[in-house]
Amino acid sequence: MAAEFTDDNFQSEVLSSDKPVLVDFWAPWCGPCKMVGPVIEKLSGDMADTVKIGKLNVDDAPQTAQTYGVMSIPTMILFKNGEVVAKTTGFQPEPALREFIESNS
Repeated sequence: MAAEFTDDNFQSEVLSSDKPVLVDFWAPWCGPCKMVGPVIEKLSGDMADTVKIGKLNVDDAPQTAQTYGVMSIPTMILFKNGEVVAKTTGFQPEPALREFIESNS
């Protein structure tokens, strides 16, 4: 199951993680976010050994979304050693999102 990230736990769960972290910036009212949700859930199980995958609701955590310049959702940002290494926006089918993660982590 994908992790739930918030403004309060972002530092400990994402920036201080010892493995790469994919953060799905989303909102419950966003159609494409609902489409990518099952992909995020599947990959979070499939790739749990190599990467942490989770979701951050931009309505509940606006400070973090603003910090990373999230202007449209869904936006997926891959962090490694506390730094942004890659970003993609919009719905991504599973093969494309898996490749995005593998090629950047």
